[in-house]
Amino acid sequence: MQYPRRFEALPDYAFPRLRALLDGHEPGGEVVSMSIGEPRHAPPPFVGQVMAECAADFGRYPKNDGTPELQAAIAGWIARRYGVEVDPARQVLPLNGTREGLFNAALALCPEGGPAVLTPNPFYQVYAVAALAVGAEPVYVPATAETGFLPDFAGLGAAILDRTAIAYVCSPANPQGAVADEAYWRALIGLAERHDFRIFADECYSEIWRDAPPPGALQVAAAMGADPERVVAFHSLSKRSNLPGLRSGFLCGGPESVARCKRLRAYAGAPLPGPVQAVSAAAWSDEAHVETSRMRYVAKFDMADRIFNGIAGAGAPEAGFFLWLPVEDGERAAVKLWRETGVRVLPGAYLSRDADGGNPGRGYIRAALVAPEDDLQRGLVALRDCLYR
Repeated sequence: MQYPRRFEALPDYAFPRLRALLDGHEPGGEVVSMSIGEPRHAPPPFVGQVMAECAADFGRYPKNDGTPELQAAIAGWIARRYGVEVDPARQVLPLNGTREGLFNAALALCPEGGPAVLTPNPFYQVYAVAALAVGAEPVYVPATAETGFLPDFAGLGAAILDRTAIAYVCSPANPQGAVADEAYWRALIGLAERHDFRIFADECYSEIWRDAPPPGALQVAAAMGADPERVVAFHSLSKRSNLPGLRSGFLCGGPESVARCKRLRAYAGAPLPGPVQAVSAAAWSDEAHVETSRMRYVAKFDMADRIFNGIAGAGAPEAGFFLWLPVEDGERAAVKLWRETGVRVLPGAYLSRDADGGNPGRGYIRAALVAPEDDLQRGLVALRDCLYR
């Protein structure tokens, strides 16, 4: 039997690696799981009612492109959030979770011929797998403290930029929580216009922020008058609405980009079930539950700042819900923390790739601020006392 070789260089996914690292050791205390970015705040109160009202739709094939109601709800949210008017039927595609879109959009939009696909390093691992799946070269661009934890794509040579087809950007960044401001987006969009590549803007954490809502790539591109095909933005209800099990998000871009994604989806995608589309439309139309959840995260940010006060580099982020904590070695720190306290975190190297200069995540651990407040405080204090005192 023959198998494709293009994925052979991939390490195991982060969480099987974490299980292999930790599960042979007994936890040193009551377990506090801070390794997975699974929101645990309450979902919106209307979810069950809407799902029940639409349960009969489980007996029908769902609409591939999304119901008009869901398309309109998404377009309405984009207009309210970013001040950008989009055509709901031609510029929006609901997704069965944004991972589907981040992967399949590369299949639909990346040209042949072995182009480059740029990704931050560290990064959400689907970016690299999508690049390999289309026969592109993934180029890992450091997103470190020296670059403000965002990739400096402009620092790449013209030879790479001229053959770039896609640049993935996550803002707010996973895992570091850095926010691409308007100046960053303007510079990147200008770079993409000069070198003719698309930007895939992964904005799944956009609604979890401390002081001000992060600007969006679509918002800045529209203000610049950029080619509407230049940016494809991806959003999710998992983090915004505490609905990771709903598997619901969307992509939004130029009409041609979205049409190509829809065409691929008709053959190789899985549209959202009808009741899930109805719940999604209700969620995108409501902001009260989002504000309630955000205020809880702000209180968690403040808690982290108090607990890690005076420890360099260990404060809470601008946005998102991860702490990106400096340590000497992420794997050793994760094992020590688990064995001595029962706190479970993810080594930063599992979110990164070895590149020129080494692995930029090796000296970090990622800790998710998702646990209930009492558990979170106990876990953060234990983490501090174990690793920093």
